[in-house]
Formats: sequence, C-alpha cells, structure tokens
Amino acid sequence: MTLPQIVGVLGGGRMGAGIAHAFLLAGAQVHLVERDEPSADAARERVLASVATSVKRGDLADATAVTASLAVGTDITAFAGAGLVIEAVPEDRDLKLDALTRIEAVLPEDAVLASNTSSISIDVLAASLTRPERFLGLHFFNPVPASKLVELVVGSRTDDTVVADARGWVAALGKTPVVVRDSPGFASSRLGVMLGLEAIRMLEEGVADAADIDAAMELGYRHPMGPLRTTDVVGLDVRLGIAEELARELGPRFEPPELLRRLVAEGKLGRKSGEGFYVWNEER
Repeated sequence: MTLPQIVGVLGGGRMGAGIAHAFLLAGAQVHLVERDEPSADAARERVLASVATSVKRGDLADATAVTASLAVGTDITAFAGAGLVIEAVPEDRDLKLDALTRIEAVLPEDAVLASNTSSISIDVLAASLTRPERFLGLHFFNPVPASKLVELVVGSRTDDTVVADARGWVAALGKTPVVVRDSPGFASSRLGVMLGLEAIRMLEEGVADAADIDAAMELGYRHPMGPLRTTDVVGLDVRLGIAEELARELGPRFEPPELLRRLVAEGKLGRKSGEGFYVWNEER
C-alpha cells in the first residue's frame, strides 16, 4: 500500500512529533501544524531529534532527504493537498472537536481524516463532521518510533474502503494494525488504564512499592514494562484524562485514585516532567 504523498499532523507534542517521524521514515511528505510559532519551533526540534536518533541506531542511513520532506508551520491550510491528516492535540473532547472541524474545512473531499484519540468516542467526534465516512481513529502508542501497534478505531459511519486503506498505511509504517469497534477506551486504553489504576491503588494502599508492583507484572506476566513505569512514560496527566473519560462513560470502576490526582496537581507527570512514580534523570 502506497502512503499518501502528503500526510498532515495537527499537534507537535510527543505523540504528534512521533507520528510525523514515522511517516517521514516511510517516505511521505509531512506537514506538521502547531498553534503558534514557539510551539512550531519546538515541534520541529522534536521531530529532527527523533530522526537523528534513528540515524544513530542505524534505522536510517542519512537524514537529509527525510528532513527535507518535513514542513512545520502554523497555517492549517497547509493540509489542503493532504491525502491523510491525523489530529494529535491533547485528549480534550472540545479541543478535538474544534480541531477536526477546522481540518475538514480545508481538506479535499477524498482525503481521510483521523484522530489519535486514546479514549474519546469516534462517533462523538464524527458528529461535528460533514464527511464522517472519511473519518476514523488512528491510535498510535508512545513512544511512536519504537511501538509496533496502531489501533484502528472504526466509527459506525466509517467507510470500509477507509479502513482498508488505513490498514495498508499502518503496515507501510512497519507497524501492526488492530481494528476495533468504537467504544469507550477502545481495546488498548480500556485494558491498559484499568491495570494502571489498580497498580496505583495498590501503591496508595502500601501493598508494595512501585518497583515491586512493576516487577510482578514484568517477571510474572512477561509484560515488557510494568503498569506504573508505563504510566510515567505515557504521562500521568494523560492517564488521568483517559480515566476521567472512561469513568463518565463506563462507571466508577475507572474512577481515578486520589494519588493520581495529587501527583498531577503537583506537576509530577512522569518522564516528561522528570518525576512521577519514578525519578527520571535522562534528558527530556
């Protein structure tokens, strides 16, 4: 499956930059749009740093052609020639609804629009669109360059040809697509957040310390990373937002523990802030 010649990404944070990186390495031209110039500059640096890491690891011989295919700016009309645009703004329903509506207004009618949402209903997001049949969820995982999974979330009005094309595009990135029906939290977030929340409750109750809780899942169940360390990597604020969304949709079993709320309020968001359930000393 050939990728669209131009792929757009709205939002250049950790996830958006990672998505841009993946499409650049697969040979697409990527137009990355941020809300203002400082954010655009920071997004460009994230992508370039990620590409440089790929060169160091031997995944890419030369960064010159790849970086030449990246355009970063603040004007959403940059998406006018794109065949696929992925919205990767923060996990806030109103913010995503506004972003998707603005993107669709400049897209060609045959383009595909996708959201990187990890928990918000695709049908809810599609309700504001004029072409919901060209819309689906493309849920990438952090860190995008290393993750092999992309969750394809199919809304009730998503066209079958869009799903087929999305499968092919994900495979062209060297990743594996899994297709799930639109439902709160889809498959990955629903299961992952539930495990993470229970691990936080265990830590809160003094059952064991963070390292031992994680080791129990890593060594006993062969998880590559324990639920608390995973929460640090994802971001405690991100996990809190998803848990709150799932609690609204699925009930109190997803109610966030007080410890999670407190750490987020203190600015301890995990790896990106330097501290969460662990202290992170690497360069951020």
